Amino acid sequence: MLKFGIGQAVRRVEDRRFLTGHGRYTDDISFEGQLHVAFVRSPHAAARILAVDTADAAAAEGVVAVFTGADLDADGIGGVPAVARVKNADGSGMQAPKRPAIASDAVHFAGEAVAMVVATDPVAARDAAELVVVDYDERPAVVDPLKAVEADAVVVHDGTPSNLCFDWRQGKAADVDAAMAAAHQVVEIDIVNNRVSANPLEPRAVNATIDAETGQTVVYTNGQGVHGLRGILADAVFKVPADEFRVVMPDVGGGFGMKIFLYPEHVAVVYAARKLRRPVKWTGDRSESLLTDAHGRDLRTHARLGLDADGRFTAFEVSTVANLGAYASQFGAMIPTSAAAGLATTVYAIPVAALHVKGVFTNTAPVDAYRGAGRPEANYLIERLIDTAARATGRSPAELRRINYIPTTAMPYTNAMGTTYDCGDFALMQSRALEAADMAGFAERRRQSAAKGRLRGIGMASYIEWTQGNPKEEVRIRFEADGSATVLVGTQSNGQGHETSFAQVAAELLGMPFDKVRVMMGDTAQVRTGGGTGGSRSLQMAGSAIRLASEAVVERARSIAAEKLEAAAQDLVFEDGRFTVAGTDLGIDMEAVAKIALDAGAPLDESRTFDRPAPTFPNGCHVAEVEIDPETGRVEPVRYVVADDFGKVVNPMIVMGQVQGGVAQGLGQALMEHAVYDDDSGQLLTGSFMDYGMPRAEDMIFLDIRLYEDLPTASSGLGSKGCGEAGTIGACPAIMNAINDALIAAGADEIDMPATPARVWAALGAARRTAAA
Repeated sequence: MLKFGIGQAVRRVEDRRFLTGHGRYTDDISFEGQLHVAFVRSPHAAARILAVDTADAAAAEGVVAVFTGADLDADGIGGVPAVARVKNADGSGMQAPKRPAIASDAVHFAGEAVAMVVATDPVAARDAAELVVVDYDERPAVVDPLKAVEADAVVVHDGTPSNLCFDWRQGKAADVDAAMAAAHQVVEIDIVNNRVSANPLEPRAVNATIDAETGQTVVYTNGQGVHGLRGILADAVFKVPADEFRVVMPDVGGGFGMKIFLYPEHVAVVYAARKLRRPVKWTGDRSESLLTDAHGRDLRTHARLGLDADGRFTAFEVSTVANLGAYASQFGAMIPTSAAAGLATTVYAIPVAALHVKGVFTNTAPVDAYRGAGRPEANYLIERLIDTAARATGRSPAELRRINYIPTTAMPYTNAMGTTYDCGDFALMQSRALEAADMAGFAERRRQSAAKGRLRGIGMASYIEWTQGNPKEEVRIRFEADGSATVLVGTQSNGQGHETSFAQVAAELLGMPFDKVRVMMGDTAQVRTGGGTGGSRSLQMAGSAIRLASEAVVERARSIAAEKLEAAAQDLVFEDGRFTVAGTDLGIDMEAVAKIALDAGAPLDESRTFDRPAPTFPNGCHVAEVEIDPETGRVEPVRYVVADDFGKVVNPMIVMGQVQGGVAQGLGQALMEHAVYDDDSGQLLTGSFMDYGMPRAEDMIFLDIRLYEDLPTASSGLGSKGCGEAGTIGACPAIMNAINDALIAAGADEIDMPATPARVWAALGAARRTAAA
């Protein structure tokens, strides 16, 4: 094995430039004649726009132009489309009102843009934005999705019959009803999956300019894939050929799903650049991010689980109201439906299941994919429900799960929703996690906590994830004059370490020094196609394509080496980057062969596309342990163990970093994160980090992460399964099950996320009052 090859914990090569301030982000890019944008945003959650007076703003010093929605409408600029659409249960299409880049008739959530000021510097733009006068006719707002589906609810969009975007069903409802009726016991639960904000370190930004030589509109932005963004801009918004646009994504400071999408600001800034024929830049501030970034989660769910007399699950039923926000975002309709449904029964052998999801509009920011995108929501629900079932049946949570896991002998296994898992040993992963967590010693640790006046709880959650996103990925390997190789790939790093892990794969397969391999991404002028980053697809897709391209390079190099060595190609052995004639020490290395090919005008460059035969299914088990201070309600995680099956691991250090980040985000949602709107006004009450809780270093603890490679998958050319979202999928239910274990032991009722000190303290106080009565 090479020192920097597959399986090695290589330090990330990109970190040097990040840590020394040499990263190049969208806001770092400026051009001669650079203009800057400030948006005028609605202070109301629901209002008609009666008039927009831009005269004073347009006359302000430094202002070049002021645009309104009417300007974009007059030029035929399309709105931001809802790309993923679902069908109603009756087969009809969902309702998806147009989302304008700049509102012209009405606003539907606080923070929606109503005008755009373009000026010579950002301060002038912001000052002039204050001079724009908008005459609003304020309307009643609705922010609660359950209220939004009531018959007499305020309708968010004029001209629509109701707030229902879709009424979607999947599964065998009649079979579920029959199984529930025959069940020995039926357990029910109501769950709120709280709304959260992604809050990447780098806010959204876009800088558009016109290339004087090509005439292309060049769009620099921070996202999760250049090709998807270019396609929507060209096809749906500006209605021009895609080659009129070049999209470039430099370094990106975090995405978490939220940066996948085309946003109104992309459209508006690009419009201004094309209109003015000058470079135009916008970088959002933190308040704009909290107001207008796509939020995540926000579900209200009732679920039932049927069990037989032996504790085996017989049926599963889910009814969810999903808050979509003011508009159907790019993939917003897919997240609570098809993205969640395929894994609704997760790792359990449940014969029949049925899902019913109503997607509703409210006067809030649109909701879309956030780390895990449907899978954390589904896993949280079933893992909470199983703990409830364990208490109802008098079994331990571990035992109830163990007797219901899909056995390895059943693989490949098709679950009740029609998804086929190729491999997985879920009982083994649980036993590994429980052993590492010292479940046997928990009772003594609980006793010790009680002696200190603390409550202690333990919770577990098994999980399974399926890797989604575009099922194709092309990679091109290009050899340079300096003897290095460039790997051109269509995924997009948001900080995950692609430049390191992709280089490791290529370096090993090509037998080249690690420092002679460079990874290039994020530019439609350099990379022909690409599926971007999302759905934990990057390594298993790009890595598999790198393998195919590398193998093609090696085979071409073999014939050149054979000619040079005056030997038959079939007699050459390729190992550690060197072709040798079998049984001799006569040989030539890959770099020398590459130079021969380059000098001959026929470089070893090769492109290959990996076409994924099926998703991969990373899985594992999380075990969390918490202490609660009953006097304050503060929850402190004290132990955390993760056992993960990601198949073949390319870089354990990077994988562990991904799990750590995922757990941190799951912990944040479980304990503190919550985007809250005022019920009456529709104002965002958590519009800054003074109000929106975010986990800090002191909130995290050491994570005991165990990576197992027993079951590589045949669905990936490397045997690897995705890892980027797994931590979040397992963390929320494990932490909440631990908290509720402690609360129930103290006589309190279960609570939902986020388990803030106030909520925990209130639950314990109610229990004390009940006991006293």
